[in-house]
Amino acid sequence: MNNLKVNCYSGHTYAERPKSFEWQGIVYEVEEIEREWQEPGERYFQVRTRDNKLFRLCYNEAEDQWSLIELLTG
Repeated sequence: MNNLKVNCYSGHTYAERPKSFEWQGIVYEVEEIEREWQEPGERYFQVRTRDNKLFRLCYNEAEDQWSLIELLTG
């Protein structure tokens, strides 16, 4: 368990757009959503935070659970 909490904008559906997230005790503000896509049962967002870190957030609709991968910036 990575203790990930995501604060997202929800319009017509849940998890339309992540605004910020808390991970490992640190709150990250989403500066920009660089990419978003859907796969069956999952929504993905590649986001850049205000401190210029890159993450991939995934929302699993069946499990109602978020997961996160930190991406290395080149």
